[in-house]
Amino acid sequence: MPTPEQILSGLREIANSWKAVAVAWHIYFGVLALALAFGIRPPKRTAGVLLALPFLSVSALAWLTPNPVNGVVFAVIGIVLLVVAARLPRDHIRIALRWSLILGVLLSAFGWVYPHFLDTSSYWPYLYMAPTGIVPCPTLMIVIGSTLVLGGLSSRTFSTTLGVVGLLYGTIGVGYLHVVLDWVLIVGGILILVHTFAEKEGLYEDTDSTRNPSLV
Repeated sequence: MPTPEQILSGLREIANSWKAVAVAWHIYFGVLALALAFGIRPPKRTAGVLLALPFLSVSALAWLTPNPVNGVVFAVIGIVLLVVAARLPRDHIRIALRWSLILGVLLSAFGWVYPHFLDTSSYWPYLYMAPTGIVPCPTLMIVIGSTLVLGGLSSRTFSTTLGVVGLLYGTIGVGYLHVVLDWVLIVGGILILVHTFAEKEGLYEDTDSTRNPSLV
């Protein structure tokens, strides 16, 4: 098994060698956020696919490090989420209300600016070049946060998968790699698991009493 120093060195190499890809993922998530802000509500299937794709990016770059463990794990996560997304209902997403929305936005924002691995002399590059979409933990943070904002997409499988992987990678980050920032990911994993199995009523912007969201 690679040492913590080898793993951290590989992640730092990705963060600093693939800055253009990180910028592209910031644009990607920025467009999604703007679309939601302007009232665009895509089908849940589409949203699920869009949230799964960043994990395939992490997998591809992990193989180039090489880090076959991350390469395999994130390929599996991406494929699993794509399969789950394909089974989601055709109805449109709803924006979560209350604590789920607020915490989801905060978690996504932290994943957006994840202040680790990128070598820079100022903080500004983290706003558009943090390693979101190219290394595991910030990618998990922003996807888990986005899923919370979208009320878990009404899918226990989708949310539970993210929660379990978030807890796993957050624990590895804190306990094995000694990256204190990954406590945020542990909290995010717990939050989405709590959300998944909590009472659903009142969590969405659409409070139609006839709503009966399916749980995939």
